[in-house]
Amino acid sequence: MQSPDPLESLNAQQREAATHGTGDTAADTRPLLVIAGAGSGKTNTLAHRVATLVRHGADPQRILLLTFSRRAAQEMERRVGGVLQKALGLGGTQPLPNLPWSGTFHGIGARLLREYAPRIGLEDTFTIHDRGDAEDLMGMVRHDIGLSETKKRFPLKGTCLGIYSRVLNTREPLGLTLQSVYPWCTQWEEELKKLFGAYVEAKQQQNVVDYDDLLAFWADMMAEPALAAEVGARFDHVLVDEYQDTNRLQAEILLGLKPTGQGVTVVGDDAQSIYSFRGATVRNILDFPQQFTQPARVVTLERNYRSTQPILDASNAVIAAARERHAKNLFTDQASSQRAQLVLVPDEAQQARWVADQVLRQREAGTPLKSQAVLFRTSHHSAGLELELARRNIPFVKFGGLKFLEAAHVKDVMALLRFAQNPRSRMAGFRVAQLVPGIGAATATRLLDAMAEAGDPHQVLQDFEAPAQALQEWSQLASLFARLNDAELAWPADMELAKSWYLPVLERLHDDAGVRKLDVEQLARLAAGYGSRERFLTELTLDPPDATSDQSGPPLRDEDYLVLSTIHSAKGQEWKAVHVLSVVDGCIPSDMATGTTEEIEEERRLLYVAMTRAREQLHLLVPQRFYVTQQSGGGDRHLYAGRSRFISEAMTAHYEQVTWPEAIAVRPGLAQPQVPVIQVRSRARAAWK
Repeated sequence: MQSPDPLESLNAQQREAATHGTGDTAADTRPLLVIAGAGSGKTNTLAHRVATLVRHGADPQRILLLTFSRRAAQEMERRVGGVLQKALGLGGTQPLPNLPWSGTFHGIGARLLREYAPRIGLEDTFTIHDRGDAEDLMGMVRHDIGLSETKKRFPLKGTCLGIYSRVLNTREPLGLTLQSVYPWCTQWEEELKKLFGAYVEAKQQQNVVDYDDLLAFWADMMAEPALAAEVGARFDHVLVDEYQDTNRLQAEILLGLKPTGQGVTVVGDDAQSIYSFRGATVRNILDFPQQFTQPARVVTLERNYRSTQPILDASNAVIAAARERHAKNLFTDQASSQRAQLVLVPDEAQQARWVADQVLRQREAGTPLKSQAVLFRTSHHSAGLELELARRNIPFVKFGGLKFLEAAHVKDVMALLRFAQNPRSRMAGFRVAQLVPGIGAATATRLLDAMAEAGDPHQVLQDFEAPAQALQEWSQLASLFARLNDAELAWPADMELAKSWYLPVLERLHDDAGVRKLDVEQLARLAAGYGSRERFLTELTLDPPDATSDQSGPPLRDEDYLVLSTIHSAKGQEWKAVHVLSVVDGCIPSDMATGTTEEIEEERRLLYVAMTRAREQLHLLVPQRFYVTQQSGGGDRHLYAGRSRFISEAMTAHYEQVTWPEAIAVRPGLAQPQVPVIQVRSRARAAWK
């Protein structure tokens, strides 16, 4: 029994987006652009659109859903299932249509490359390098062609990979990228071209691809008319979330899949495009309406379900001054007499004290620390506040710690499995060989050279003559690889074998092996959720867990703690109360991002993103001066700052302006609670030394 109106929870604009091209509008084949303002129910709208397409006969097997992360794809699939269950009157035990082609651009790209590998010059057994492995391979190639021996300072491997990645993702010429982003490297343009050519050749020889290749190869496929038509014909509908965060490669892929735009839906907000440092471009969403052979339909979601109207008024004013944008004006039914605050404080030290006082005052008033956040443009802007929080025993968590796959012991186990999957992967082999005591870089290189030249690299590994002091341990490793390559072995038994071999190595290499063992156990649990070794290696590389299990977060998950975060890391989040530090020229906008109009406009969007994270309370901190150390000529001195250029004098009418010391007046008798401090960052750093 179907629900009388499965879209009853949607407002008029959301319903318009969800039903485009179905029912009474079935004849409308235009691509659809949904401009979804902050807090406007974007995910709910997209889920209802997918469900509506299925209800009107679309085959879920022929829907391509591209999201920002694999977890977002899983959440989307869950929501679509819930909508369909309600709409179709399905019982809880009845199977729901699944979306086999939902995932990230990189994840879907990996699947397609694996399938079409023989037709695009790849072997279908290729393995995928994560960022660390790609850097190491770049460094190895850099050394092999003699660029580590230059008398002048040649860019390090991380910088080289950054340049390579940006050129690939932005489609900009190398010379232009160097001039605009890496001006100190312009003298090395010819050498970098040589390095990148050698790097590509090394990847081909080793049958590996890096993260950027997953998009580059897919885009190259879409540039071949026959292949593009074949792949595009597999999907009736292509839906893309967070379109403002895509790069030129991704736009090329979308255009190649559906040149007419029929069946294409993209959802995003140009006002929240803040990832140009990753190669994303706001032009994709600004230019989308005219990119296909027929102009797009544009639906704008302006009703906000997150913030109060005074917060939206202040936020709308900031983004309304943007040089170019899709026009929208966020509104809400949540009226409030409390305006956003502009808090003027003398300096950074007083800023830290004001925030600490305010956070504790709100906690006493019933707002938990976890419902409050302090946001900042750059990580070091919170240094003074962190000291103040530690002094007052206020627990906090700062986003941006060590990632799971960056931990040395996790990389060791992943390298074991990658080397078993692809014995020509030089980086994986180099790491694995040196886990054996008595095997160093020279011996590992000798082994890998022999494997590269052999027709059967597995046999070379088995026959390799290790140094006398390494014979016993090498024999155990060779035995492990023989078992890992047994065709009768069923996944995830491979992981259990690798874990059993590695745990004694872990005890030998690390004093804190007990803590690190938790990560290896977590890796084994994750492995059980994948159907094969190849899928596990691919999916975990593309979408790894966020953090290691070294208690880099709060030691008790239900303990209260304040959230500290860069604005970039806060995107997509929301809190009851938000404090934005150092809303002054030089910080927002950053003095490193005012060279071009495009950079300044992105800084404006950053402030807008920060402001729209707040539900009920928004405080913008404006220090009047900064203490600057070790300035050439003048020594230590104060610099005087002005309010951010993004908040004009006319806009101040939207704020309650507060100055120190009135800003920190505390009611008599209000206790300053003493709660245990969580030394998150120091412990996280110490764990991996």
